[in-house]
Amino acid sequence: MRRVALALLATTIITAPAEAQPARRRAPLQRQLDQALQLIEAQRARLDAQAAELAELRRRVDAQSEAVARAESAPLPQLAAAPPRAPAVAAAQGAAPGAPGDAAGVLQPPLERVGQAPEDAEQPIQLAVLDSQSSVVTRKGQLTGEFQVDYARADRSRAVFRGVELVEAVLVGVFDINESRQDVLTASAALRYGLTDRFELGVRAPFIHRADASIIAPIAGSTNNDQAATIDSSVKGTGIGDIELTARYQLLSGGNGRPYLIGNLQGVLPTGTDPFAIRRDDLGRPTRAATGAGFWGVAPSVTAILPSDPVVLFGTLGYTFNLPRDVNTRIPPVVITYVDPGDAISGSAGIGISLNQRTTVNFGYAHTWAFGTRTRTMLIEPTAAWPGERETISRDLQIGRFLFGVTYRVTDRASLNWSVEVGATEDATDLRTVLRVPVVLLTGR
Repeated sequence: MRRVALALLATTIITAPAEAQPARRRAPLQRQLDQALQLIEAQRARLDAQAAELAELRRRVDAQSEAVARAESAPLPQLAAAPPRAPAVAAAQGAAPGAPGDAAGVLQPPLERVGQAPEDAEQPIQLAVLDSQSSVVTRKGQLTGEFQVDYARADRSRAVFRGVELVEAVLVGVFDINESRQDVLTASAALRYGLTDRFELGVRAPFIHRADASIIAPIAGSTNNDQAATIDSSVKGTGIGDIELTARYQLLSGGNGRPYLIGNLQGVLPTGTDPFAIRRDDLGRPTRAATGAGFWGVAPSVTAILPSDPVVLFGTLGYTFNLPRDVNTRIPPVVITYVDPGDAISGSAGIGISLNQRTTVNFGYAHTWAFGTRTRTMLIEPTAAWPGERETISRDLQIGRFLFGVTYRVTDRASLNWSVEVGATEDATDLRTVLRVPVVLLTGR
């Protein structure tokens, strides 16, 4: 028994250290396993948070996609709400310049993004070089006022021979230089109102200061007294000009490569000083300059505006009817009984380039073919050679102008349209420059 007990004790002493060694080895492994499990739990929490953020982003993208789809399926807005990037091509008189005025991206404003500043407010297309056809139709309920100042200058010089030609190149008489100058400064106010999104009415009232100078002077040395032979017929006139009434209708809505097509109808009322009614001296020369044409006029036209970011292409085609009338004006030695001013065909074309959200430049060319004026006259004291009325027709006029304009949008409601016309043909005015300031008085809607 003693031997058995001693054997058991020896066995216990030998095996106890062997069992303690694995336990000591397992403790660090357990700690590493616990740390790994903690890292896995942290990663799982991060993945859950990222999945939630991804779901939120997907929800926002879906909401924006639905908004874009609704905007694309909605009816096209009227042109007056087009953003300024569709150049304010600001008129002539819209402002408009301007066109006026300011054509691309006309369907809808861009979507705002987080961290991105919103685009400028929408502005109508304006073309500074197109005057009263310078923009698309004013939207319903919108009232636009416009102030305009323009200056025109025409200067002509011709050599005239008064005398007798004995044989070829042998002249006996006097050579005169006929110099004529005309300066016209006009300030006008206009209003345009949108009855519907497609139909607009407008009125323009000008106030004119005009100075005409016509000097016939002999070439130096061709007479014994050059100063005495000089004839100076210079006159000035100030007053209201011919009032213009306009109606414009949008025939086609633009966008997606299609042009805006606008029909225009302009009526001219002879409210200015009638050139046939002003007082004259004994030689028939006027004592003041006329501020009106003296005739009623009707001018239908069509304007096309094609936005193609960042440019706008534009063109107009029109016809002017000038109504004839009896004038019965005495200009010795004749009496003018009847005048039929010639009608005219006009057209223009050009391009507007958007430099940024506020500034647009326009370039173009305009041409007018004015038919000759038919005039009936008779002598105050009839003769056998001229017993009654005679009818004469003046030559046609070809009036071509190069156009340049700039439109700058000052605020969401106001812009500056400046344009310059330079005569390209002999019959055209040498220079005309126009500054227009269209301002939205009532926004409508």
